[in-house]
Order: sequence, then C-alpha cells, then structure tokens
Amino acid sequence: MPYRAPISDYEFLFRNVIGFDQIAATETFSEASEDVVSAILTEAGKMCEEVMAPLQRPGDLEPARLENGVLRTSPGYAEGWKAIAEGGWIGMSGDPEFGGMGLPMTMTTAVNEMMSAACLSLQLAPLMTQGQIEALEHHASDELKALYLPKMMTGEWSGTMNLTEPQAGSDVGALTSKAEDNGDGTYSVTGQKIYISWGDNDFAENICHLVLARLPDGVPGTKGISLFLVPKYIPDENGNPGVANDLKVVSLEHKMGLHGSPTCVMQYDGAKGWLIGNEHGGMAAMFTMMNNARLGVGGQGVGAAEGAYQHALAYALERKQGKTPSGTIIDHADVRRMLISMRADVFAARAIMLANAAAIDMAQATGDADWAARAALLTPICKAFGTETGMRVSETGVQVHGGMGFIEETGAAQYYRDVRVTAIYEGTNGIQAMDLVARKMMDGGEAASNLLDEIEDQAEKARAKMPELAGPVWEASESLREATEWLVAQSDMNNRFAGASAYLKAFARVLGGHYHLSSALADPDGPRAKLARYYINALLPEHSGLLVHAQNGADDIYALSVEELAV
Repeated sequence: MPYRAPISDYEFLFRNVIGFDQIAATETFSEASEDVVSAILTEAGKMCEEVMAPLQRPGDLEPARLENGVLRTSPGYAEGWKAIAEGGWIGMSGDPEFGGMGLPMTMTTAVNEMMSAACLSLQLAPLMTQGQIEALEHHASDELKALYLPKMMTGEWSGTMNLTEPQAGSDVGALTSKAEDNGDGTYSVTGQKIYISWGDNDFAENICHLVLARLPDGVPGTKGISLFLVPKYIPDENGNPGVANDLKVVSLEHKMGLHGSPTCVMQYDGAKGWLIGNEHGGMAAMFTMMNNARLGVGGQGVGAAEGAYQHALAYALERKQGKTPSGTIIDHADVRRMLISMRADVFAARAIMLANAAAIDMAQATGDADWAARAALLTPICKAFGTETGMRVSETGVQVHGGMGFIEETGAAQYYRDVRVTAIYEGTNGIQAMDLVARKMMDGGEAASNLLDEIEDQAEKARAKMPELAGPVWEASESLREATEWLVAQSDMNNRFAGASAYLKAFARVLGGHYHLSSALADPDGPRAKLARYYINALLPEHSGLLVHAQNGADDIYALSVEELAV
C-alpha cells in the first residue's frame, strides 16, 4: 500500500511541541542536532516507503506458516528485515559500546511509528528485539551483554519475550513454567508459552527468548518468578549459533490480523538458559522490557492510524459519489468531518507518544526524578490512547470507504484487523488505566499536578494571542485537576478502578488539547492552527462527560448481580 512518511510532522513536533532542544542540549544526546535528526528521519522514512510499505498486503494475503516444524515467513519479509537491520534501525537507542547508535528514544519512537504505519506485522520483529536489548543492557551479566548485544543490534540475532501461558495471561504470577539450576551457571527451563510474537523466523541466525519461569524455591505469585535468556541455538565457544536448544514452535495462532507476524506457541523441554538479573527478580527485569514495549505499542497504534488515514484520504480524493464541487466524496461534510477527526487525533496521539519518549530521554540524561515520574505517568496514557486512536481511526477509515471498506481487496479493513490486538497485549488498556489511577497516583497525584501546572501555565500565556483556544484548554485542565484530587481521595480502590478508563481518556483528551495549542501558537496562520481549532472545539469537550464517568464510583457497576447480568 502506498505510504508517505510524515517527516515534516515529526520535525515540527520536535521543534515546537515536545521540546526536543532540551534533549539535544544534554551531554548524553549532544550529537542529536537538528540536521542529524532530519537526516536520520528522512532515511528511515525512505526505507519505510520503499521497502516496508510494499510488504503490507503480501503479508496479510500470504501469512507466515509452519511446515514440518520449520517457520516460513511471508514473501519479502526476509529482505525487509535485512533493510531494517542494515539501516541500523534496531539499535538506534542501544549502547554504542555494543554497536548501538546511542540516539534518543524520541527518535527511535518516531522511526518505529513510521515502520508501524508501513507494515505493522514486520515492525513487531525489531520492536521485540529492541525491548530485549534494553532488558539485557540493564540486567544481564557483562559476559552475556558482550555476546548477545552486538548481534542483536545488527539484527543478526532477534529477540522475543515469553510471559503468557494458557492459564496465566494478565495474572503472570499464575505461571507454571519452571527452571532448575544446572550447577554450571546455566539453568534448565521447562514449560509452554503462548502468544509469542515472532517466536521464530527464517531470517535471523538465532532467536533469543526471554522466558519467565519459577525456580524450585520461588514463592507463589510474581515475587517468585525469575527471567532467563534461552536461545534457539546454544552459542559455541566462538559465540556462533551451535547446537539446537531443547525448544520448539508447537503451532502458530490463527489471528484476526497481523497475519504476517508469526504468533507462536512455544514449548521448552529442559532448554538451556541463563539467568537475567537476580533470582526471583524476573518481574523487575521484564518490566524494563515491557515499559519499552508499552511505549512502542502506543506507537504502533499511532502508526496504524496514520496508515489508515492516508489510505482513506487517497480514496476520498478519487471516489466519485454525489454532487460536490470536486466531484469526489472529499467535499461531503460528513466525509470531511471524519477525515479531520482522524488527522486531529493522530496528531494528539503522536504528540503524547513523543512527549512520553522525551521524558524517558530527559530522565536518562539528567537523572532527574521528576522526569522519571513524568515518563511513568505518560506511559499508560500513551499506550492506551495510542492504541485506541489506532482502532478508532482505522475503523473510521473503513467508513470513509463505504461499502468498499468492507471488501478486503481495498486493504482498508486490514489496518483495523492488524491494530485491534494492540489494545490487548503488553497489558490491556483497562490495566493501563488501573495503573494510572493506582500506582501512578501513589505520589498523591504530584506528577499529574505538575503536568497540569504546565498545561495551565501555557494556556494562561496564550490567552493574549489565542483566547478562543487557550480558554477551553485551561478550563479542561482545571476540571481534570479536580477529578484527579477526587481520585486520590478515594480509599476504596474500586471507586478509582470503575472510572479508570474514562479518566485516562479524559487525561489524553486534555493532553491533546495542550499539544494542539502548542502547535497553533507555533503556526498561527497555518493549517496546524486550523486543525487545533477543530480538535479543541469538537473533540476536547469529550473530556467533560468522561470525567463525570470517572467520578461516578463503583456502586452502579456492581448494582446488577451476576445473575441479573445474565438475563
């Protein structure tokens, strides 16, 4: 499918909305000048347009398959992986000591979003590998880092994460996979894992699995879980793939979408593995990877939304139906409403995503606890709102196509089918919302309050230039502050959880208004101010009803008994 990388949008957001200049001003990221950023984004965009986008439909029509125990990927995917690897896009934010570029996560996030828009099924493979790179950098031994990281940075080897089991989905602590100490620094890992994205492929020399399992003395629940690195092939004395490990792909899941991405059922039968982090400290190590993945998955949602928007816009520009000035449906008011809503939401979700990545970069570069708190606060919002934007925009894209959107040949439905799972994996969006109102509010709402202070400060300063936009943003922020104070005051956590999803959506709506206002201030007479005006007038007001829901408490949702629900 045709795709145009929105380089100018990223550059505008970097320069005018998320404060990338702060990142480039740090010693850690001093080489990320404006020229360097532009050159890298341009090259990545070219690769996405020319190599990855043409693989979008073939991967859907000719899925990965398992033949006599051998995984065969979709046509062209091996070449696509090679282009991603040779471009250095896997190790963009990796440690230069092991072959990474050491670039800001903000840049990696933009490139990952472009790859998601071009071909989401293939983009999952480097995303999984990036997450494993970060986990190993933080928790692996020096010996394991030296062996695995260089090969993963170059894409010679790829990585996965193995959490889920048939009886242990979101409740990871219910897993039954076990590990036993071999007495020589290695462990024997046994168990079955499901939903393993890119659990195998035919283009990397080795596939390295991070597997959660329990040692014999591990206590029940998450506190007794350890993390192990279990390669498909055990490295020999020269660090090259040697004998096959005792693991296999049992089957591939038959999915609604993402057909080009093999989602595997993995079986480990005493497979040799190496401990990552401390014994019984697996969740801490895995969360390093999962937090990276949650930002990445939010970006997948934004990328799918961008792809769906471009696809719908192209169709609307050529589809003739009814009497309009241009002769095409682009001039029908409802079609125009759908398109501008899609674009306004893509901008809001992209800005939230990049602001999240920027906070991660600033926390890394400065060690400032406030930046770390900002990154933690934005992560569940980025993941949930990004993926819901992907679903909403891709669904609207089907509607723009009309009846042809329901016909698979147009490709419109694929964006929705592919992105739908992103609201489920890496912690469902409901879990993200619960995390936001619980763990992220353990500071009494301080991180949220600090962010709201910034929103209101900007709105106050903008009143003189754009009172019609600044006023609604300030008022929405103040309403969100009052709701946050109400949430923090609730000692019954179910009162928080009952409205958590609505609260997260309202928070995202207000953030979207804030970033759109920033955009309008930087482009007061241009198209971005017009887009901001639509968002603030038409979409931001949704926050009001959402906050009513957020503060409704739990009584109503538990009023009907289980038996009455079944009637």
